[in-house]
Amino acid sequence: MKYFVTGGAGFIGSHLVDRLLNMGAVTVYDNLSSGKKDFIGHHLGRNDFHFIQADLLEFATLREAMRGHDVIFHMAANPDARAGIEDTDLDLKQGTIATYNVLEAMRLNGIKEIVFSSSSTVYGETPVKPISEDYGPLLPISLYGASKLACEGLITAFCHLFNMQAWIFRFANVVGARATHGVILDFINKLENNPGELEILGDGSQEKPYIHVEDCVEGILYGFQHSNGQVNIFNLGTSASTCVSTIARMLLEQMGLADVKLKYTGGKRGWPGDVPQVRFDTLRMEKLGWKPRYTSDEAVHEAIKDILKKDN
Repeated sequence: MKYFVTGGAGFIGSHLVDRLLNMGAVTVYDNLSSGKKDFIGHHLGRNDFHFIQADLLEFATLREAMRGHDVIFHMAANPDARAGIEDTDLDLKQGTIATYNVLEAMRLNGIKEIVFSSSSTVYGETPVKPISEDYGPLLPISLYGASKLACEGLITAFCHLFNMQAWIFRFANVVGARATHGVILDFINKLENNPGELEILGDGSQEKPYIHVEDCVEGILYGFQHSNGQVNIFNLGTSASTCVSTIARMLLEQMGLADVKLKYTGGKRGWPGDVPQVRFDTLRMEKLGWKPRYTSDEAVHEAIKDILKKDN
């Protein structure tokens, strides 16, 4: 099998590539806008690995690069939901239009299978209860979430019109080694600048499910290998959740920092477009036969350990 991974030099994508190389040949297509060549450097020189530094908006390049592959893992996107507030066409270009280009290149190359990294942000602001894949209407409150939902719509339409097959995974908050953004890195950077005070956006009660990147990749591959509908949609995360204040306390403990003042900016959400309370119904993946190895709190704990180990 030949796998084509967009965003394969990114946080989640590079971990996925590590696993896919045990299953076949892999081509990584990445513009390195947020990914890093270091994340895939240990594979360079292998006969079954190929890296192409290019943008998904370069359609002719994409179409040619994709030729001859069997399955597309579309992981590329703007990874930081907050960035879309300042640059309002960022998610349109790097999410929606890029996904259209991927699908059109698949159609022209006769490739039928796509695995897509979506997000819990497609649900928008929901009641504080476990949300299943059948929840609706889907009303995202960020441009990132809107783009992910638009991508899902394009994928389902292409599947229907051109006899394609898709696996769509709506990720919880993914944490772990090689992370390029997120609350843990944000806290570490702030503490490096001021070890005596930690600014926490919002009131600290924001609570979401967190999944370790190794569990995320395992879940993607398990769902892909054990479901066979035309469009397969899964929540990929943990049934439990972790609040921001808990993450701060876990980090301070692992860093060995005491007497740090916690400074809350106030309000129920960290930034415009942030969904402060997220709970996942993960029964669909469980019925398929898969559960994450780590709970939400354990995933955060392991991720902090991973990131601090790298920093040291």
